[in-house]
Amino acid sequence: MSSLLINQPEYSWLKELGLKEDNEGVYNGTWGGKGEVVTSYCPGNNAPIARVKQATLDEYNETVNKAKEAWKIWADIPAPKRGEIVRQIGDALRKKIKLLGHLESLEMGKILVEGVGEVQEYVDICDYAVGLSRIIGGPILPSERPGHALIEQWNPVGLVGIITAFNFPVAVYGWNNALALICGNVCLWKGAPTTSLTSVAVTKIVAQVFEDNKLPGAICSLTCGGADIGNAIAKDERVDLVSFTGSTNVGKQVALKVQERFGRKLLELGGNNAIIVFEDADLSLVTPSVLFAAVGTAGQRCTTARRLFLHESIHDEIVEKLSKAYAQVRIGDPCAPDTLCGPLHTKQAVEMYLSAVEQAKCEGGTVVCGGKVIDRPGNFVEPTIMTGLAHDAAIVHKETFAPILYVIKFKTEEEAFAWNNEVKQGLSSSIFTKDLGRIFRWLGPKGSDCGLVNVNIPTSGAEIGGAFGGEKHTGGGRESGSDSWKHYMRRSTWARGISLQKNSFKTSI
Repeated sequence: MSSLLINQPEYSWLKELGLKEDNEGVYNGTWGGKGEVVTSYCPGNNAPIARVKQATLDEYNETVNKAKEAWKIWADIPAPKRGEIVRQIGDALRKKIKLLGHLESLEMGKILVEGVGEVQEYVDICDYAVGLSRIIGGPILPSERPGHALIEQWNPVGLVGIITAFNFPVAVYGWNNALALICGNVCLWKGAPTTSLTSVAVTKIVAQVFEDNKLPGAICSLTCGGADIGNAIAKDERVDLVSFTGSTNVGKQVALKVQERFGRKLLELGGNNAIIVFEDADLSLVTPSVLFAAVGTAGQRCTTARRLFLHESIHDEIVEKLSKAYAQVRIGDPCAPDTLCGPLHTKQAVEMYLSAVEQAKCEGGTVVCGGKVIDRPGNFVEPTIMTGLAHDAAIVHKETFAPILYVIKFKTEEEAFAWNNEVKQGLSSSIFTKDLGRIFRWLGPKGSDCGLVNVNIPTSGAEIGGAFGGEKHTGGGRESGSDSWKHYMRRSTWARGISLQKNSFKTSI
């Protein structure tokens, strides 16, 4: 029997998603893939799942050309009609939500409830976009010229290149895809190479909706690939907007390449997120919130809590409670329903985890719990709490994609707020307090400098109705709710004179 998991009886459900041993990783109305063959592995046991044939640069160019042609059709369809197609995409995803969630657990490594929940985010943003398709537009503004109207017109940018990361291989594409579509754009997706099966499975579902409606499949194209495809998207003047989600280092390279051609970009990059707990906090909220934020997805969310600032009067008490809670976390097979923490995504991530723990020790840190690799198949590590580090220690200012939490004492509100803001990233942040004045200072201009500013809840768990994104080295982009749709459109202001004479408009009945 083949060593691939897809050929083993317990994984036969993968075929219900249209997957097979060798999968084509290019879609532009037809399926293809003549490039490198990449094997996808399960982080829970490092066993091979199946293979994906990636795009060549020639196939990429062909796909872009087909997408641009498809845009000519899609842009002419009224926005509410485009919204109807997006509604159908959401319904199609609903029918496969458990299967897709299971695939995420198998291929990415997040626990089952998180995998299903992530697919639900794509469904939710489709629902949101359907309503939005009937209200997007600009205002009629007062003109200083008599008898004139000043109007703001919004039009689609054209082709949106969407580059997504391994840790949210469905939701981030969904946030971009649903809004881009109702705005009148076409999409070209390049997912992370290590989650290519998820990209293929999602694209098959979306493609069927367009086929059923007799619309070009290239409206939602796919080019699986590595850095060569990502580089091509960044440099390609035919790509009107590049939406990139990933590390700050790679995001900077993408931004520079897009800027060289004066292109548009939307960046969602790293986050070195902090939780601040004051002495007046409701301590019953703190332990579960910190645990969820620091250990969820094995510390591989961009919104993961990596720094915990505790008022000196409650430091020891909270650390003790957290240590007991960490000891009860069930670590194991991400596909098992009772697992709370799955593996890291790759072997390289395990090495980075070990390196960070050792560096923290060298800088004065003490391991309170965790700190070791778990001796079992897969990429499992112990969720780790470390104390004794300075707020400005080099390792504390470094984002490590792993479940490592640095706990630091503080004395005053001023220093806690300053320490929250002193890192280069500015994605998510949270305080725990009952002081209403402090809450408003936290939300104000001298408070948190992050894009997500929470009170008495974790740093993770953003809702689709609000704009998601961060400041500084997080990139400044906004996705999902609020007015994020404006990223996917271009704005024109136009004026015209209107006759004020009576009977200037002749009508007939």
